[in-house]
Amino acid sequence: MNNIHAIILAAGKGTRMNSTKPKVLQILSNNTLLEHVLSQVKTLCNKIHIAYGFEGKQVQQKINNPSINWVKQVKQLGTGHAVAQVMPYIEGNSISLILYGDVPLIKRSTLYDLINKTQQSGIALLSVILNNPTGYGRIIRNNKQIQAIVEQKDASNMQLNINEVNTGIMAINSQLLKQYLNEIDSRNTQGELYLTDIIACAAADKKTISSIISKNKFEVLGVNDKVQLAELERLFQKDQAIQFMKQGLGLKDPTRFDCRGTLTFGQNCEIDVNTLIKGKVALGNSTTIEPNCIIKNTIIGNHVSIFPNCVIEDAVIGEGVTIGPFVHIRPQTHIQTHAKIGNFVEIKKSTIGKNTKISHLSYVGDSTIGKNVNIGAGVITCNYDGVNKHQTIIADGAFIGSDSQLIAPIKIGKNAKIGAGSTITKSVSENQLSVSRTKQKNLKYRSKK
Repeated sequence: MNNIHAIILAAGKGTRMNSTKPKVLQILSNNTLLEHVLSQVKTLCNKIHIAYGFEGKQVQQKINNPSINWVKQVKQLGTGHAVAQVMPYIEGNSISLILYGDVPLIKRSTLYDLINKTQQSGIALLSVILNNPTGYGRIIRNNKQIQAIVEQKDASNMQLNINEVNTGIMAINSQLLKQYLNEIDSRNTQGELYLTDIIACAAADKKTISSIISKNKFEVLGVNDKVQLAELERLFQKDQAIQFMKQGLGLKDPTRFDCRGTLTFGQNCEIDVNTLIKGKVALGNSTTIEPNCIIKNTIIGNHVSIFPNCVIEDAVIGEGVTIGPFVHIRPQTHIQTHAKIGNFVEIKKSTIGKNTKISHLSYVGDSTIGKNVNIGAGVITCNYDGVNKHQTIIADGAFIGSDSQLIAPIKIGKNAKIGAGSTITKSVSENQLSVSRTKQKNLKYRSKK
C-alpha cells in the first residue's frame, strides 16, 4: 500500500456523557473508545495523527504512545477545521484515512477495503444504509455517482428521505484533501467547517468519488451518551461471543456472557450464564465454568470444573482441579493438579499442592501447602500480626482438623495431624499429632426455679 496517514478526530468534550473524562476515554469492554480505534489502524498506517482538545493531557497520558503525532484543536470549529490542523504534518504523496475516536467498532478489514478503493479513485467514503437515518448526513447521488453529503440540519425534505448516510469515515489522496480544505467555508446552520463539504468540491472538480457501503451497521455507530455506550457494549459482547462460539466455545447464552479482555480456550469448554472474563484468561480442554463467575488474568488447565459464584484473580489453576461454589481465589495463587477447593474458601498468595483438599469455610493466605493434604472446615491461617504478613508451610500428607487456627510463621511437618479446634502457635514436626484445647468440663446443670 501507499504511504497511509490515519487522522483520528478526538477533540470533543462529550457533554452528554456528564463525565469529567473526555468522550474518547469512556470505557467499552475494558478499553477506551480511542484504544479500540487505534487497535484497528495501527497495522494499516505508516503514521497516526490525533486531533485532540478537551482534557488533552489526560488523553495523551492514557494512550501513552510516543509514535503518535498529537495535534491540538484549540477551537472547535468543525470536522473540516480539525482535519486542517493536522494537514501540515501530512505528506502530499500519501493517503489520509479519516476516523473518529468515538466510533470504536470499525473493523480493520473495512478500512483496508476503503484504502484500496482510494488507490483507484483518489477518494472513497464509507456509507451505511439505515432504516432510521435521523441525525446523519445524507449521501446525495446523481446517476449513482456521489455528488455531495448534506448534513441533517441543512437537508431539504426530499433529501431527508434518503437512507444512505455518511459515516464520516473516508480515505482520500492527501494532496486533494489539502486542496479541498482550502475551498470549503462555514456558511451553514452550524457556522462550522464541515469535512463533508469537500465531497461537493471533488464532484465539481469532476473527480470520481468511490464508496463502500458497510455490511455491518454496528461498526459505524458513534457514541454520544451513556445509553448509547451501554447499547454498543452489548453489541460488542454479542459479536465477540458469536466469534468464540464459531471457534468452538460452548456458551449457554451468548447474551449473558462478557469478555472484557482476551480469552483463549481449548476444545470442549463450556461457560454458563453471567460469567465475566477480565484481562487475559486461558482455558485448557474440557473445562467448565458454571453461572455467575468472574475470572481475571488466570490460566486454567484441562478438565477443570468451576462451580457457581466463584471469583478467581491472577491465578494458575492446574489440571483436574475443582473449585467452588462460592470460592475466592486471590492473586498469586497456584492450585496444582486435582486439588479440591470447596464452598466458601478464600485463598490468597498461596500454592496448593496436588490432590490437596480444602473443602469448606477456610481462609488460606501466604501459605505453601504440599500434596495430599486435608484442610478441615473452618481452618484459618493467621498470617497477619497487625504489622507484617507471615508464611505458613504445610508439608505433604498433613491433616488439619476442623476449626483450627495456624498462627504464622509456622510449619506443619509431613504427615502431621492437628486436632480439631486447636490453636497452633509452634511448628509441628513430621508424623506428630498436635492438639491445643482447654480441658473439657462437664458440670451438673441446675435449672432455675
